[in-house]
Amino acid sequence: MSGEKIRLNTEWLCDCGGCHVALVDLHEKILNVLEAVQILKCPVLTDEKGYPEADIGILTGSVRTEHDRHAAALMRKKCRTIIAFGTCAVYGGLHGAGLAHSREEIMDHVYRHSPSTRTDFIPDNSVTSLEKMVTPIDEVIDVDLYLPGCPPHPHFIFEGLSALIENRTPKAGQESVCAGCRRTMVKTETSAIKEITDGVPDNATCFLSQGYICQGSVTLDRCLAPCPNHGMPCSGCAGPTMQVLTEPTRDIRTEISERMSRLTKIPYDTVKDHLERSAKTHYAYAMASKMIGNKPTFLIRKWIAEGEAR
Repeated sequence: MSGEKIRLNTEWLCDCGGCHVALVDLHEKILNVLEAVQILKCPVLTDEKGYPEADIGILTGSVRTEHDRHAAALMRKKCRTIIAFGTCAVYGGLHGAGLAHSREEIMDHVYRHSPSTRTDFIPDNSVTSLEKMVTPIDEVIDVDLYLPGCPPHPHFIFEGLSALIENRTPKAGQESVCAGCRRTMVKTETSAIKEITDGVPDNATCFLSQGYICQGSVTLDRCLAPCPNHGMPCSGCAGPTMQVLTEPTRDIRTEISERMSRLTKIPYDTVKDHLERSAKTHYAYAMASKMIGNKPTFLIRKWIAEGEAR
C-alpha cells in the first residue's frame, strides 16, 4: 500500500472480550504488526464510537442482539476486508448452547429464577432486544477470512494478519488437533467411560484409549494442541473439522463413538448415548452454525428431553 499503514477497525459483538485480549498475546510480535497497522477503532484501546473507513475489520463475537446486527453491517460497509475472529464469530460459539432453549426460557431463568436473582421482572429498555437465534457473522454479512479459536492462538493471529498486510494467502491447514497431540492411540481393555476427575490419565496414551471423551479428532487445529499435551482432553473450542462440517451423516458424536469403540471395549452405542446426554457441552461451540444445526443427525431438543425424562 505504497508504504502507508494499513487501517484497522475492531469491534466485539456478543462475546466475553477474550478475543480482543488475544491480540495482546502476540507479545513482541505485536510490534511487527503495529509497524504496519494503524488502529482506528478498537473497544479496548480507543474511544472511537463511529466506524471509520478501514482496510481490515476484525469482528469478534456472534450476532445475538439488534445492536450486534447493526454493528456488523456498519463494519462490513466501512471495512474492505472482514475477519470473523474467534469461534463465536465463525460458528456462534458458546452462546450457541442457548439454541437448546427458547429466548423466553433463557430470559425467564436469568432474570426470575436464577439462584442469584433478586428481581421479578425482565428489563426491556436498558439493552437492545435479544434476537431469537444466535447467529454466526457470515449469516449476516459477507466474511473474507475466518480465524476460529477460543480465543485464536497467537500463531494463527500473527499469520493471518501478516498475510493480509503482505497481500498473500494465509497459510492454514485442515489437520485436526490430533495432528499436534503427542499421545498415542492404542487398543486397550478399558470398558467404561471416565470423567476427567476419575483418577490421573496416563500422559503418553490417547484420552479415547483410556475412556476419556476428547474432541481432538473432530476439532480443527487452530490451537497447536495445548490441552491434550498438558493433561486435559480437547473441548472442541476451535470448531469442527471439515469432515464433520461437510459430511451430512457424520458428526461429533458419531466420529468420537466410532473411534472410542475401536480403541476400547466400550460399545459404540454406549459412547453415543453418553455424548447425546451431554450434547450441550460437546456441541456448544458450533451448534449455532447451520452446517451443524441443520444436520439430520443433530437432534439437540430430543436428546435434552430424553435426558430430563431419565
